[in-house]
Amino acid sequence: MILETARLRLRPVTGSDVGALVGLDSDPVVMRYVSGGVPTSREVIEGWVLPRAEAERRAHNTGMWTAVDRDAGHFRGWFALRTPRHSHRPEVELSYRLTREVWGRGLATEGAHALLTLSFRELGAERVFASTMAANIASRRVMEKIGMRLSAIHLCDEDILFGSGSGEVEYELLHSHWETTTMAWFQGRPFAGQTHPQVTARARHAVGDLTA
Repeated sequence: MILETARLRLRPVTGSDVGALVGLDSDPVVMRYVSGGVPTSREVIEGWVLPRAEAERRAHNTGMWTAVDRDAGHFRGWFALRTPRHSHRPEVELSYRLTREVWGRGLATEGAHALLTLSFRELGAERVFASTMAANIASRRVMEKIGMRLSAIHLCDEDILFGSGSGEVEYELLHSHWETTTMAWFQGRPFAGQTHPQVTARARHAVGDLTA
């Protein structure tokens, strides 16, 4: 399924995107909140990232979309929806990663909003959630702009002992709130009604980079 926004065309990822994906993950600034700046190898992208995306697409109509300019066709990054394996409710996880030269232009918000619409209108999701490191302020702002609410804070061992600020935050948007937040997004109004997050403690693990 191909999705279009005002400035982006989102199409299912294919093998022809490997070079662009390797280049994206070779930027240490882009990978700061994913792997501490360590690049993703071509072997991992070819052997794990693309097959996983294809399996998601076949099983759930989710997966990974390559984002390109609608006009020039330049690669700008990717957006993804993943169905949690052990969830007992209809929900999907949103993630995305954009090239550094387009940060701050609102493309993350634009593309993420398109996947929210797909999730609720076409996929029947009751909940869409996204996670990032607590220090990734730009991505947290994107989540808030599309109507998501802070739902959980997961503290890693370093946070508990030293207050290092390296914990993970989770945001969510429920279908029951989606229409209201969609109207507010189009009208450019801020979203209210933030709930108090659940705070848990767990060991640190890798999370998808949600880069504005």
